Amino acid sequence: MSTFDEDNRLQWVERISRLMDSQFQVPGTTWRFGLDPLMGLIPVVGGLPSLAISGVLILTMMRHGASGQLVVRMLLNVLLDTIIGAIPVIGNIFDFAYKANDRNVRLLRAHYAEGKYQGSGWGLLVLVLVVLLALGGLVVWGVWELGTTIWHYLDQHSWQYA
Repeated sequence: MSTFDEDNRLQWVERISRLMDSQFQVPGTTWRFGLDPLMGLIPVVGGLPSLAISGVLILTMMRHGASGQLVVRMLLNVLLDTIIGAIPVIGNIFDFAYKANDRNVRLLRAHYAEGKYQGSGWGLLVLVLVVLLALGGLVVWGVWELGTTIWHYLDQHSWQYA
C-alpha cells in the first residue's frame, strides 16, 4: 500500500481541497480562503456546488482507505459547513473560517499515518443515508422558506385584493 503522498488520487483530493478552502491569501496577512466561501456568497444555490465537490472528495477518500468512522467524521464536517453556511451573513463569515475539506484531508493524513488503509465498507452506506437526509432537509428548508416568503408577501399586499 502506498503512502498518502505517493498516491496520485489522494494528491488530487488535497489539491481540490486546497482550491476550495485555502488557495488564496489576503496580501499582508496569513489569512487564507478558497472558492467555497466565494460560492457561498451566491444566494440560494451557492452552497450546492461546494457540497457536491465535498461529497466527491469524501467518496474518493473513502475508496482509498478511509474507514467508516472516519467517513462519518468527514461528513459531519461537511454538513456543519453546509448547514451553518446556509445562514445569511453568519454563514458567509463561517464559510471563510471553517475549512471542512482541509480538515478532512488532515483527518485522512492522520489515518494513513496510523497505518489504517482499509475501510469497513459501512462508509458508503452511511454516506448515502446522510446525503439523502441532508438533501431532504434542504428541500424541506427550501419549501418552508418559499412558503413563508409567499405568506408574508400576500399578507402585506392583502389590502389590494379586499
